[in-house]
This record gives sequence, C-alpha cells and structure tokens, in this order.
Amino acid sequence: MTSFDAIGTVAIMEHGTKQSAKAFLARHPFFTAVYRKTGMHAGKYRVQKLVFLAGKRAMVVEHKESGLRMRVNVAKTYFSPRLSSERLRIAQLVKPGEKVLVLFGGVAPYALVLAKHTKAGHITSVELNPVAHKQAEENLVLNRLSHKITVIKADAKRWCLRTKERFDRVIMPLPLTAATFVPAALKVCKPKATIHFYTFAHDTAFNRAADPLVPACVKAKKQCVVQRVVKVGQSSPHVYRVSVDVVIRSRRFA
Repeated sequence: MTSFDAIGTVAIMEHGTKQSAKAFLARHPFFTAVYRKTGMHAGKYRVQKLVFLAGKRAMVVEHKESGLRMRVNVAKTYFSPRLSSERLRIAQLVKPGEKVLVLFGGVAPYALVLAKHTKAGHITSVELNPVAHKQAEENLVLNRLSHKITVIKADAKRWCLRTKERFDRVIMPLPLTAATFVPAALKVCKPKATIHFYTFAHDTAFNRAADPLVPACVKAKKQCVVQRVVKVGQSSPHVYRVSVDVVIRSRRFA
C-alpha cells in the first residue's frame, strides 16, 4: 500500500486500487474510509479531487491534533495533517500578547494550535472558502476557544487592504501563490513584525527562498531580514515546502 495522509478516520492515498484499499481497511480497522488523490490542489479554494476506494463515504470527519478536535470536510476544504509539527513550531515562537494573523486559515488549524499552546493576545484567521469558514467557526466552539480567535470569511488580499488592524505576526501557508499576497500582508504588519512565508524551494536554492518577498518589500520601503528557512515537508525529489521566517523593518532602521 502506498503512503497516505490520515485525517481523522479517513485515509487519503497517493495511489491505490479498490482491492488494495479494502485490504488496508482490513489491516487497519481504525479507519472507516479510503480515498485516492487525483491531481494537484486546484481552484480558488485549493481543494483536491478525491476518488472513493473503500469503506463508508463519509467526507466530514473529526481530526485530533495537539490536544485539539477539528472537524474537516476532506473533499471541500484544504487541510494537511503533515503540517502539525510546523504549527507547533510556530507556536513556540509566539510571544505573550502578540496579535497574530493567519491568512488562508482554512478550518483554523493554525489559529487553534496557537490559541491553545501560546499566550498570544488574539488570533485572526481569514479564509475565503465558505465550507472551511463554517467549519472554522464550529471548531472554535468545539474547543472552547472563541474568546481567543476571530475567524473571518473574506479574500485575504482585499481584507488586508481595507482593515485598520495591525499584527505582530503574519502566517501565510499558501506556498504556490503566497508571493502575490505579500504587498497586502505588509500593510497589516506592525513595526518589526514577523512574516512566516511559505514557498517551494529546491534543496540547492534555500538561500533564495526569500526572493519572492523582495520586490514587495522594496516597493513598500521595507527591509526583509531573514531569520531562518525551515524545511516543512518534501514536495518532490530535492524540492521542499519551506517556511521563510522574516522580520519586516523600516529601511531607516537598516
């Protein structure tokens, strides 16, 4: 059987057949359904088409991570259990009292982990997908964290450009197109704010992973100070999803 992602009691395979999926369920009775990925995440909601292979056709499951319960629609929302360690890594960096913004927040996994495991002042999570937004609202109630998190259904770029709020930390977990949102993200940064910018980088070019940030920073008269580039997961041979942790400063402080 091929590698798979476990979201609650659903197993999502990279490859597989109905026969192999039935054998998988027989060996792993914890799981109730097996699906196979078809193609890449696509569309404005970054969802991935799934093919049902075996078990019960349940799409909405409850996933447990870092002491939290999260309801996830595996077919209509983007959710990666492989980022659980990365979410805890970010939590270790958050300082008491920080205002944190999560763009492309999904069903609110980042916001929930930060609310539970940090002393952040408040966390705002912005998501355009109506299904993911509704589940984010449910997950706040499910984990009794509504007082620490605000979830907003909106286009991330438009929301950043019109809000008057400013943040100490901005998380941008959208590696394919996050660069197009950087100018908007810079507008909501407090002085010396930190941006966690996610992208894909070849293992020989980690020192250039921050390059997509540079044009927007120059235009906004900001300086991008790279603190670290962290491997988050492998996308393909020699290509990794990485987090570029960047402090944004006014050029006069350079």
